[in-house]
Amino acid sequence: MEPQRSPLLEVKGNIELKRALAKAPSRLPLPGSRLKRGPDQMEEDLEPEKKRTRGLGTKVATSRPRATALTTVPQTQGQTAVPKVPRKTGPPCSTAIATVLKNQKPGPAVPAQKPGTTAAPPVVGRKKPSKRPAWDLKGQLCDLNAELKCCRERTQMLDQENQQLRNQLREAQQQATALGTERRTLEEELARVRAQAEQGQQELGNLSTLVLELEERLGTQEGLVQELQKEQLELQEERRGLAAQLEEQERRLQASEAALSGSQAEVASLRQEAAAQADLLANREERLHGLEMERRRLHNQLQELKGNVRVFCRVRPVLPGESTPPPGFLLFPSGPSGPSDPPTRLSLSRSDERRGTLSGAPAAPTRHDFSFDRVFPPGSGQDEVFEEISMLVQSALDGYPVCIFAYGQTGSGKTFTMEGGPGGDPQVEGLIPRALRHLFSVAQELSGQGWTYSFVASYVEIYNETVRDLLATGTRKGHGGECEIRRAGPGSEELTVTNARYVPVSCEREVEALLHLARQNRAVARTAQNERSSRSHSVFQLQISGEHAGRGLQCVAPLSLVDLAGSERLDPGLALGPGERERLRETQAINSSLSTLGLVIMALSNKESHVPYRNSKLTYLLQNSLGGSAKMLMFVNISPLEENVSESLNSLRFASKVNQCVIGTAQANRK
Repeated sequence: MEPQRSPLLEVKGNIELKRALAKAPSRLPLPGSRLKRGPDQMEEDLEPEKKRTRGLGTKVATSRPRATALTTVPQTQGQTAVPKVPRKTGPPCSTAIATVLKNQKPGPAVPAQKPGTTAAPPVVGRKKPSKRPAWDLKGQLCDLNAELKCCRERTQMLDQENQQLRNQLREAQQQATALGTERRTLEEELARVRAQAEQGQQELGNLSTLVLELEERLGTQEGLVQELQKEQLELQEERRGLAAQLEEQERRLQASEAALSGSQAEVASLRQEAAAQADLLANREERLHGLEMERRRLHNQLQELKGNVRVFCRVRPVLPGESTPPPGFLLFPSGPSGPSDPPTRLSLSRSDERRGTLSGAPAAPTRHDFSFDRVFPPGSGQDEVFEEISMLVQSALDGYPVCIFAYGQTGSGKTFTMEGGPGGDPQVEGLIPRALRHLFSVAQELSGQGWTYSFVASYVEIYNETVRDLLATGTRKGHGGECEIRRAGPGSEELTVTNARYVPVSCEREVEALLHLARQNRAVARTAQNERSSRSHSVFQLQISGEHAGRGLQCVAPLSLVDLAGSERLDPGLALGPGERERLRETQAINSSLSTLGLVIMALSNKESHVPYRNSKLTYLLQNSLGGSAKMLMFVNISPLEENVSESLNSLRFASKVNQCVIGTAQANRK
């Protein structure tokens, strides 16, 4: 087996090889500073020479084979030199090349070969280039360019070898450093072992001395024992008489004492064990509380690193009866790590029939690229979507206000994302039931640490800038005008909706009943985009209150889940029939509130002194969930159909603007 070569020897050999290559002479004879210009500049200098030659009626032959280098062109007699034409901007390149040819000696320039190096093999099958006349400046320039290209390739090869040598040297240095560290560690270990050996020798000597002393004492004690044994034999006779009388009493006394001592020992052991368990339990509770506080801090720090304003894009699948979009209409480029990385980009192609080329053919489609925090293709399920926001929902339980929007045109899947599909199928449950199930589960786990949580739900809709209670029942049903947004109390920052139901919830069944009732009360209308279209903003708010009685801690935060109305423009959303004016009012109110929402987000991002919350009932109701210590996430839902490409582009552009906003650091609402 061939022995492994040391990295230091390899580095040394590579360095010697590089030096030998570096010392090899170049075959490019370009002396002087006037020939150091690039090929483009030399071509520009040759242009006047070409024009002058054409004017004189001479024809420059460019079909001759090119020479490999200027050094191979001999200076022959009888050749006519190219006439020199003075230029204002400096000597032309042709004059410089003629001067170089005149000063060089005829004959090929062969670099001297050093001993120990191998000459390059001759090129087989290449025809030796013919000599070029002095007036063939273009051919000579081509030869110079070929030589320059060879030198550049050779320089690139030397740079690569230099990089390899540096890498090998770096590996050798790292290996030497590691060996030095290991040697120092072994030396320290050897010194420690020697010190231990010396200490052991000292202890062995001390023990030997102690053994001798104990042997002497043992001899003395044995003598005393023999004397005592004799006395014992004398006293045994006396003891036998008394032992017979007290034997029965001693047995009873021993039995009582044994029982008493056993009971006392058991009681003492139990007390010690109980005290130890109490101390251990207190320590573990303290440690668990510290770990929970640290988890909340790290969890919030992770959410801040992801961004307090995040935008997710979701593309719904093509429904039965809809036309399949053409290939390449929607593309989802892979992330930096390849297909395994979740997609964060979306590319949408749009063809415009009004545009065309000069030949009459239709113009190529225009592709629009967008980037978000996460993109969900049509095949993404509800569980995959909620997995991305579950950590954000957890922040609401930790005391941070959280707001999640579903934005997009009518029929893009906003309500399906927030509430889920009909039929009660667990696979198609929306974000609202999944979020509350997650909160109930985590609150149950935290109850073992001393936390108690309470949840109060409300569900309202904003229709034509009028607040309606979606949880109203009986005679209160449909009287949305009585609901107003007010402060909870004097000096309080908390907002409440008057005459709206606030229902305490504690299990999933209660939440499902509320969603079913709200779904029946929500304002819907038929539009050109969707047969059952939401014409209002629905706002589901869950007020979370947590308390740790043992430590006197409290945290209060709202979780707002908003299903925005359709964001289409006026023309596609107008319904035909007697209610056209009402549909027009609805669309204007929807677009106005969505525009205000964008202005509020921009004002918060720009740290403006005035934020126009009151310009819309939607932003005024969500004031505490947008600014300050809030965390916000927007779902932009788009349709995969080509006929909706205009509305999809508008939604994606609005979401891109929101994605560029940055809001300050969130603070937990703790007391």
